[in-house]
Formats: sequence, structure tokens, C-alpha cells
Amino acid sequence: MKYLIIGLGNPGAEYENTRHNIGFKVLDKLASLSNISFSADKLADVAEVKFKGRKLILIKPNTFMNLSGKSVHYWMQQSKINIDNILVITDDISLPFGVLRLRKKGSDGGHNGLKDIQNVMNSVKHPRLRFGVGNDFPRGRQADYVLGDFTDEDYTTMDERIDLAVKIIQGFTTIGIDRIMSDFNGK
Repeated sequence: MKYLIIGLGNPGAEYENTRHNIGFKVLDKLASLSNISFSADKLADVAEVKFKGRKLILIKPNTFMNLSGKSVHYWMQQSKINIDNILVITDDISLPFGVLRLRKKGSDGGHNGLKDIQNVMNSVKHPRLRFGVGNDFPRGRQADYVLGDFTDEDYTTMDERIDLAVKIIQGFTTIGIDRIMSDFNGK
């Protein structure tokens, strides 16, 4: 079985520790568990990980967040992976920091990366793992917030929450989305 695991974020050192890049951070952790590093490829940085007989193709789109759909579509076609076997990891301002929510489908919730993926794929029916980053920003300052760095308080539990996100991804690829949603959502 093959899976395409997409971590959303923006390329470049200036975005590395921003809230919008939590998808990249989760994939970095997953790759590091297998001592695998990412390499630049067409439209994304890519790594392949084996987990319990499954092949996980990890991509970090280098198209910038708002154009993520182009990269996701290309790698789905290139890898011949069905939409049910993709998982998009993204930040979510509607969830408190560190709260994880796995869904089979759904709206973009105002997230431009998800919006572009859904527009390119012409579907909202793809699994996604939302990683809460909180919403402590004044009205009209959402972009500054998601492009801002994590707080010191966020860092106190970040490793634990990223580890949980990795377990959710691993479970998604082995025991399936329904069981993982039941076991982990909101924890």
C-alpha cells in the first residue's frame, strides 16, 4: 500500500518556525524517525518512508501555501495514489494550540492551502489532519498570526503534540481513518 502524506507550509528559512509551517514540522519528525531526509524534487521536497509494510511518500510543497494544490495533484498523479490514501496536515486557527483533529473530508475552513487543493482536485473528499495553532490575534490580523512564530508557551508542549500527530499518521496508514479518528480526535 502507498500513501501520500502532505505537510502544508511555506518554503524558506524565514517561514521555518511559523504557525503555518506545522505541517512541515510534523513531516520532518516522521522522516527523522527513519533517518530519512527530504530532497528537492518537482514542486516539493520529498522523502519516502517505510512503515509496517506501507510506503509513505512525504511531500512538503515548495509552491507556497496558497498554491499547494498544484503540488498535491502532481504527486498524486506521479505516485498513482488514490484520494483516499492521501492525508493533508495543516494548521488550524479554530482549534486551540496542539489540539489535533482528523477528518475524512470537509470544507477548507478559510485555509488558503486547503482551498487551493480542493479547487485543483475539484473535491472536498480527502482526509486531513488539522493541528490547532490557536487564534490569539486581533481582528484582521490573521495572516500576521499564522505567519508569525510560535510562542515560548507553544514550545513547551510542541514536541509531544507533534509526536501524537505522527502516531495519528502511522495509524491512518495501518488501522484506518475511522479507528484513528475514534482513538485520537480531540486528545
